[in-house]
Amino acid sequence: MPALANMGMGYVHDYPAGVTRFAGYTEVLGALGMILPMATGILPWLTPLAALGFAIIQVLAIGVHARRGEMMKVLPFNLLLLALSLFVLWGRWDLFTTA
Repeated sequence: MPALANMGMGYVHDYPAGVTRFAGYTEVLGALGMILPMATGILPWLTPLAALGFAIIQVLAIGVHARRGEMMKVLPFNLLLLALSLFVLWGRWDLFTTA
């Protein structure tokens, strides 16, 4: 975790290593979940669910950064990821409702 802290991710000291790893894994899986099901045609109804999960992660991330006083530093990036997630959710919701 010291490598992450050196990269400017100071919040890693506020949480156990397992929580930080879990957050990282869920972000990677959420991103893959938004891309792979539609790209491969395998279970495409998972795409909107992944987008919803990724949007929830971004809302929680905004809360973590707000509590740490890092809003101006990371808020634009979190808002961009949230907007993209909601865009995918909105655009692919019909796949979930018809599955």
